[in-house]
Amino acid sequence: MFSKGSILSVTVCALAYVHAAPASLDTSLLKRQSITALSTAQITAFRPFTSFASTAYCSPSTTINWSCGSNCAANPDFIPTASGGDGSSVQFWYVGFSPSQNTVIVAHQGTDTAEIEADATDIDAVLENLDSTLFPGLSSSIEAHSGFANEQAKTATTILSAVQSTIKAHSATTVTLVGHSLGAAIALLDLVYLPLHISGVSFKAITYGMPRVGNQAFANFVDANRVLTHINNKEDIVPIVPGLFLGYHHPSGEVHIMDNNQWVSCPGQDNASTECIVGDVPNIFDGDTSDHDGPYDTITMGC
Repeated sequence: MFSKGSILSVTVCALAYVHAAPASLDTSLLKRQSITALSTAQITAFRPFTSFASTAYCSPSTTINWSCGSNCAANPDFIPTASGGDGSSVQFWYVGFSPSQNTVIVAHQGTDTAEIEADATDIDAVLENLDSTLFPGLSSSIEAHSGFANEQAKTATTILSAVQSTIKAHSATTVTLVGHSLGAAIALLDLVYLPLHISGVSFKAITYGMPRVGNQAFANFVDANRVLTHINNKEDIVPIVPGLFLGYHHPSGEVHIMDNNQWVSCPGQDNASTECIVGDVPNIFDGDTSDHDGPYDTITMGC
C-alpha cells in the first residue's frame, strides 16, 4: 500500500513502468534546457499555497468553518465560501478567499489509497475529448485522462458557482487553483475549465506531485493560454505517469526539488535533464513513493 495521497496503483504501474518517449517522438522536445535555481524568497512564496493544498485533505466539515487545526492555522485569515466531497467517490474540495494572498483559492484533495473508489479513478488512463458542455470551444485534438476528467466533472459546476460567488463577495481579481496528486490533476482541469465560463479575472494553478493529465495538444493549450506551476519532490514517481508512450505530456512550468533540497525551474515540457523529474526518475523502479507526500519546503501533504 502506498502512502496517503499517492495515485499509483498496480494497474498504472503495469501501464507505465517506463515513461521513455517512443522513437517517433521528436526528441528535441526532451532535450536538456537551461535549469535555474529558485531563491529562498521564491521558495518561501509558495508556502501558503502548499498549505492550502495540504488542507484539502481535511474534512469539509472543518474547512467550511476553517477549524482544521494546524492546517487551517497556516493560513489564518482565509475566508471559506463552500466545501464538499466525501473523500471517496468525490474528492474533498473547498473554495474561499485569502486576503493575505489577495486571491480566491480553489483546492482539491489528492487520492487516499484507503479509498478504493478514488483509486479506481487513477487507473482509468484512456485519453478522451473533454465534455463540450463543460469545455466549450476547445479543439477536438485536445484530450485528457478520462478518469481525471470524470472526477473533475463531478464538482465542476458546483465549484464554478462557488468561485463566482467568492469573486463577487470579495471583488476578487485573481483565482488560484491548488492540489496534490489526483487533486493536482483536477486543479489543472479546473484551470482549463473555469476561464471558459468566467471573464475579467486572472487564473493560475500551483500543483504538487501532479501526474500527466493530457496529450500533447492539451499541454500546448495550457502553455499558450494558462499559467501553471507544477512542483515535484525528489524521486516522486507520480509525475512520470501515465507514460509518454501512452500519448501523455506535461505542460511547461515544472519546479523540481532535488535531493539536496535545492529547488530548480525546469523550462519546457517534460524536460529530460537529470535535474528535472523526467531525467531524474527514468522509470518507476528508480523512484521513491515516500517522496510523493513531501516535504515540500517544510510541508508534508495531509491533514
